[in-house]
Amino acid sequence: MFSPLMKWMKSNNILPRISDTERQALEAGTVWIDGEFFRGNPDFETILASPYSQLTDEEQAFLDGPVNELLGMLDRYDINRTRRIPDEVLSFLKREGFMGFLIPKAYGGKAFSSLAISTILTKISPVNATVGTFVVIPNSLGAAELIKHYGTEAQKDNYLPKLATGEYVPCFGLTEPTAGSDAASIRAEGEVFKDGDEVKIRLNFRKRYITLAPIANLVTLACNLHDPDNLLGKGESPGITCVLIHKDTPGFESGDHHLPIGEPFYNGPLVGKDVVVPADNIIGGAEKAGEGWRMLMEQLAGGRAISLPAGAIGAAKVVSAATGPYSMIRQQFSIPIGRMEGIESKIAKINALTYMMDGARIAACSAIDNGEQPPVVSAVLKAWTTEVARQLGTDGMDIFAGAGVMQGPNNILGPGYSSAPVGVTVEGANIMTRTLITFGQGATRCHPYALNVVNAVEADDVDAFRSNLLAWFGHFFANIGRTLLRGLTRGWSVPMPGNVHSATRVHYRRLGWAASRFSMLTNIAMFALGGKLKARGNLTGRYADALAWMILASGALRRFEAEGARRDDLPLLHYSVQYALAQVQEAFEGIYANFDGPVGAVMRVLSLWWVRINPIGTLPNDALSHKAALTTQTYGEQYKRLHDGVYFPAADRPGFGRLFATFKLMAEAEPGLQKIIQAQRNKKLPRGTPELLAEDAAQQAIISREEASRVTAAYAARLHNIEVDVFTPEQYFETSKGQSGIYFGVPPAAAKTRHAPKAKTEAA
Repeated sequence: MFSPLMKWMKSNNILPRISDTERQALEAGTVWIDGEFFRGNPDFETILASPYSQLTDEEQAFLDGPVNELLGMLDRYDINRTRRIPDEVLSFLKREGFMGFLIPKAYGGKAFSSLAISTILTKISPVNATVGTFVVIPNSLGAAELIKHYGTEAQKDNYLPKLATGEYVPCFGLTEPTAGSDAASIRAEGEVFKDGDEVKIRLNFRKRYITLAPIANLVTLACNLHDPDNLLGKGESPGITCVLIHKDTPGFESGDHHLPIGEPFYNGPLVGKDVVVPADNIIGGAEKAGEGWRMLMEQLAGGRAISLPAGAIGAAKVVSAATGPYSMIRQQFSIPIGRMEGIESKIAKINALTYMMDGARIAACSAIDNGEQPPVVSAVLKAWTTEVARQLGTDGMDIFAGAGVMQGPNNILGPGYSSAPVGVTVEGANIMTRTLITFGQGATRCHPYALNVVNAVEADDVDAFRSNLLAWFGHFFANIGRTLLRGLTRGWSVPMPGNVHSATRVHYRRLGWAASRFSMLTNIAMFALGGKLKARGNLTGRYADALAWMILASGALRRFEAEGARRDDLPLLHYSVQYALAQVQEAFEGIYANFDGPVGAVMRVLSLWWVRINPIGTLPNDALSHKAALTTQTYGEQYKRLHDGVYFPAADRPGFGRLFATFKLMAEAEPGLQKIIQAQRNKKLPRGTPELLAEDAAQQAIISREEASRVTAAYAARLHNIEVDVFTPEQYFETSKGQSGIYFGVPPAAAKTRHAPKAKTEAA
């Protein structure tokens, strides 16, 4: 029975066919908490027991020392205008070891954890993406990482110390005009030949979108290697191979620039015509010829969770850190705009989703540092954090309004808003990651039985096919029963983890219910569509949405418990998980409404109505939005804790520096201000702007002289803070730095300084 069935399934493409490159991607890395959701009955005890690490003392000292010193050196506006990193900044980066985070200490590197690298990039990237990419590229997929894991001893000894000190500035040449998200289709060619007694490679290629290409002096090139005489002993067509090229090699051209949107980081093309390098330049030597794709998949399996999510979440944290204060500084209709519900709802979303994403980031990096290499979770972190951060950046710009639109040194959010599409695009465009990778790879790799069945069919192993197929059917029917029971009880039948905050138990119930339905629907898709599933990008995208938001919600829950289940963080936790489950609900409705064939007709007619009237999640209500917004609208311990890792410039720095200084001044002035407002209510002071009554209040002993001074200083700083940059015609049209003499809403002759007055700076 099973042998004919296996042959029929194979001949009719019932199961997806797996190419060699797909198999290497599937076999790369490990299955982590993603497997719990495909199983349909997540073990929350296991999820909550997964590592949630902290930085070592050495890593924290580097973050507090050299990283802060670096950021204090940067003039974001000047770098963006000149499109150049100052020489002293480049020297500092190299001298202090910023290019060797992942290199072992034996070779002069820092040997930092994935969490440390992510946390450092979270802090640097939002301050200036041009400098950020100079740190990202040496510490992500490229020469150092590949040589560290696959290089020969000679390559490690030669290259790693020079990469650690910045003597070698690396870039990684993968993308081509005809090979973007489909990176396996690269056309760059390398032909092996013999030159006397030496084996060499002749390379021809045209790469584009290569970050650091214009200034790099060491390129890791991905090419299709051909060896017609089998000189390397790997056959005539070894396949994709990673080869090192030095900048001064004849035939190699670099130095031209692309001009990226937003902040102008170094990026450009690489061109090679008959570039000849020794075969020893293959990373790992001749025996690693043809293993380049496997190398890339293995390192991206965990690596996608580090650099780009760090930049996205860092940007979101800055938006959160800035919009709360700005909403209280900026007033309209005699009230802070942050007290208007339309503004408040956006701030709540920014705060809560940032809280959730940062929790997922720390959990994922901690898992990587403890041996996991989860490609599906990494893809989720990359795609969904960059997309959500882009949405939050738009929300922040709506709140800042004109102050976000007008460019200049004091524009806090504009540069990050403009640069958001970069993170969405690179390391696999998010559209492709959503519609092809996350669920396409996850459904096969993370499913408890699917890959075993596919392997059994391909190997003609009837016994393995029988046992795994029967187990798969048992799993399918068990999840149907679980989903029905959990739907009828609205999750009350989900096993609860012990020792969790009572207020969070509802989230575990809903998340367990969502997981059982997700697993059931995954099985239906694989049984009903089989090999056709790859072509159904919209459908698989909805499955990916459901999986991604469940993973992100688990990150929020993990963070809440790891940080001591603080009651004042409950609004953020409730909002973020409710929002995530609402997205899961929307994805499920889309799956039921768009499933094809007879199975789809049954799902639309008999099931969709039940899914809609018995939702797993709904969006947060207005009362919860109000509470979530308040977490960043007052300066205090919670504000500081939530924005740990955000760089706060000195009070005399434009933009975020002056905003944060004003925010602190307002917090110091608040007690006196409230006394004035109460006195107005008691008719002891006239109506009007409370801050303008500080002197009268002091004379009547309603407030002290010190309190009056604070109120007056805070009011002056607030008025100063809402001004935007103004340029003279000479400044506006010039092409050099053009920064001196910028003024705020007053003629240049009257503008003595473009920063807050000294007294206010000192008070801050």
